[in-house]
Amino acid sequence: MFNNINTRSVTFNLIAVNVVVFIATSIFGEKMYELFSLFYPASPYFKPMQLVTHMFMHGNLGHIFSNMFALFMFGTVLEQVWGPKRFLSFYFITGLGAMVLHTAVQAWIIHNYTGYFAPSIQLLNEFPDAASMYVTPTVGASGAIFGILIAFGMLFPNTELYLMFIPVPVKAKYFVSLYVVYELYRGISMSAGDNVAHFAHLGGALFGFLLVKFWNRNRNSLY
Repeated sequence: MFNNINTRSVTFNLIAVNVVVFIATSIFGEKMYELFSLFYPASPYFKPMQLVTHMFMHGNLGHIFSNMFALFMFGTVLEQVWGPKRFLSFYFITGLGAMVLHTAVQAWIIHNYTGYFAPSIQLLNEFPDAASMYVTPTVGASGAIFGILIAFGMLFPNTELYLMFIPVPVKAKYFVSLYVVYELYRGISMSAGDNVAHFAHLGGALFGFLLVKFWNRNRNSLY
């Protein structure tokens, strides 16, 4: 399988950039997280470049492996169908869409606590849960990856996937649908200790769904 990897493909180069950034982060540590992870826009740690750079940051080896494996397995197919330019556009649009929904949910929660979308530090000190959102960064390509999963499920709904721990194949349309429902449940539950940005995943899925619908509005083909 790896003998036929096209090193000029967008998918390959996205994986390469993510891996290089992960290695650099492992070497330089917290400083890179502070600079390039995504912080809430009203946070003193926020910088505009983080809107994009956070998509190339990952928290640990398991995080980057799962994202890059999914990017390789599903992104390769979508790039072949759409071509490199459209695929790259899709990747960044869904990644930014994930950021939009994630930040909107953060803003809603902070407003519920404090009555403001950008409260003062003094006011934040009275609400530790809201204050934590100012200093906790968000990292990962998962939003774009969820967009890719949704697109694959829409374009290849009846493709059978063989998943770890499941002894029978599952059609792509069922897998991605159940995954989205699971993420919605976890996001709404807001369980203590859950540090996964579920609404970022849902944002990527939503923007991916809308973008595929828009691109295919005059087509009825299913692959």
